[in-house]
Amino acid sequence: MAEKNMPASENMVRRQLTLGHGLKKIQKKKHWSLSKDAGDIAWLVLDREDENTNTLCEDVLVELDALLEKIEATALAALVIRSAKTGGFIAGTDIRELQGMTEAVEAEARMKRAHAIIDRLAALRIPTIAVVHGHCLGGGLELALACKYRIAIEGATFGFPETSLGLHPGLGGSFRLPALIAPGEAMKMMLDGKPVDAGKARELGLVDTVVEERHVASSIEALVSRRLKPARSRSGLSRLSAVSPFRHLAVRKMRSSVARQVREKDYPAPYRLIDLWLRNGGRKSAMQAGEIRSFARLLSGATAQNLIHVFFLREHLKASGGGDSGIAHVHVIGAGAMGANIAAWCASRGLRVTLSDTDEKALTAAIERAARQFGEWLHSGMEQRAAFDRLIPDFAGDGLRHADLVIEAAAEKLDVKRKLLKAVSSGMKKDAVLVSSTTSLSLDTLRGVVSSPERVAGLHFFNPVSQVELVEVVSHSRVSRTVKERLMAFCGSIDRLPAPVRSSPGFLVNRALSAYLGEAFVMLEEGVRKESLDEAAEDFGMAVGPVELADRIGLDICLEVARALNPKRGKAQQTGPKWLETLVAEGRTGIKAGSGLYEYDKSGRPKKKSNRLTPHPMITDRLILPMLNSCAACLREGVVADEETLEAAMVFAGGFAPFRGGPLTYARRRGCAEIVSTLERLQEKYGERFTPDPYWLKIAASPRAMS
Repeated sequence: MAEKNMPASENMVRRQLTLGHGLKKIQKKKHWSLSKDAGDIAWLVLDREDENTNTLCEDVLVELDALLEKIEATALAALVIRSAKTGGFIAGTDIRELQGMTEAVEAEARMKRAHAIIDRLAALRIPTIAVVHGHCLGGGLELALACKYRIAIEGATFGFPETSLGLHPGLGGSFRLPALIAPGEAMKMMLDGKPVDAGKARELGLVDTVVEERHVASSIEALVSRRLKPARSRSGLSRLSAVSPFRHLAVRKMRSSVARQVREKDYPAPYRLIDLWLRNGGRKSAMQAGEIRSFARLLSGATAQNLIHVFFLREHLKASGGGDSGIAHVHVIGAGAMGANIAAWCASRGLRVTLSDTDEKALTAAIERAARQFGEWLHSGMEQRAAFDRLIPDFAGDGLRHADLVIEAAAEKLDVKRKLLKAVSSGMKKDAVLVSSTTSLSLDTLRGVVSSPERVAGLHFFNPVSQVELVEVVSHSRVSRTVKERLMAFCGSIDRLPAPVRSSPGFLVNRALSAYLGEAFVMLEEGVRKESLDEAAEDFGMAVGPVELADRIGLDICLEVARALNPKRGKAQQTGPKWLETLVAEGRTGIKAGSGLYEYDKSGRPKKKSNRLTPHPMITDRLILPMLNSCAACLREGVVADEETLEAAMVFAGGFAPFRGGPLTYARRRGCAEIVSTLERLQEKYGERFTPDPYWLKIAASPRAMS
């Protein structure tokens, strides 16, 4: 890459650290380089070998320890720590080294060694300055906190995302951050995991100054000469939370806030961090010892290991969505709820979008709704206006012949979709891709009306498009490999996770969820309270219970999917329950109609009568195990090629509990033999729909996915 095309941060770093400016090399290691300028200021630069991003691994810390020994023995005016990576400072700990660490004793010993190195940095007698551009997260922020000063380049972000992995800060963040800024603000940063920008970091006192890259050298000089006064938090009220009894009041509020988000039995990390601060806040040695011990226990536990597994599931799908799709213009046909949301999302991600519909009122309403959505999805007014300019209402359908990708988003009816696909396929560019957004219809049936079936595929978005990250990329027997690759890359370009699946009734996620919903419908007919069904599923960890989920999906769509699917679940499940057909005929289709299986208030919340009794395990198994059994069948039939994609799809689109790691991870932890025996007991009592799939034998014999 030519230097003139580099991002500003990398440009300056390269000029300062690689090209000279009076720097004299002291020592070069695999990941770090140590130099000294004419003013006896040492520059310690991290550039992790063979990696696009800096992370802290054992090798990086061991090298740092050796270089700190060299620095201690050298007469220096100050030490500056920087990153040579374009994207940022340090993105945290290398999570690959945390996966599979199930022994708390081993984890604790390793954490003690890492703390000793970070403490060595903190103990240096000279001014130490972390200069941060881009991301500074997790362990990277903890390393920066061990420096006496922090300079943020404009655009830098700071955060502790450890709770998303079932952990809390483990390299000193739990005691260094509350000692630096208001303890209440520090706990908030660590508990919610949301990053703060450079301006907010300066306001909190997390960084001492925010500058443009060209002013870094002068800011370093000002800090070393004490001409620049370091920032400190001015929130006296929040600092009172460090003192008992204010701390107890703050802890109650923290626990209440966390409890609204996650339960302690499922996600213990934020609760352990609160306990740690309550017992030891303000006492560095006690906090440090407690942090190490607590982190090690969390890391070796099931929740953290499962969430780390989920992290790599996401990375697996992200990697499959790389590359250039060649898609710059998307034409969406159908301005209903799904089509309009797909169009708006694509426009918000930088693509030119034409949206057409035969109903001009629907098209107008879709554009108006998109304007509101851009206000929610995009930060600046300039970004919102640009997205609105990219979304073009196309009453005449002129965008069809110019688009690189055409998305059919008509009603979920076979005859409607076949007629539309046949009509539009002849008007497209020769190299354009045509996709259907069908949720359950067979692509082998749909593509039969198109003269070039090799460029026809499916993109199954989930509702709401902006919140559900995953998109099923659906192929059929004659689709070309190039088309599949372009669609995978397209999903990546709009910040979605592509999950390749083969066309089959319900594809992957809807097929598995239909087993979940179908059994809930059977239990409703048996007289089980709908609230009890939802509570059982939510207690297991599902994002939403089956009854409320059916209302969110839309009972009309549930009915269409039930009719399209034809598993061995009995005649009632092939056509859809009569009561479901009645509700749909009456227009009670769920949350979108304000009424379905539940009634909904104006804010869209269901009116439930809950008594929150402990759910009966039989109800939970009747809901969850058919879903797992469908997952096994999808693997056996080749609907999905690998366990990683299946588990990712069920977590990111199916609402399966992330802390359980995915359906097959849960099954292995519980025991595949126990899953099969429970299915057999349910089969004996409730019928053939619980017959264990033969693929369980292969699952039991194979190691955990991505282990």
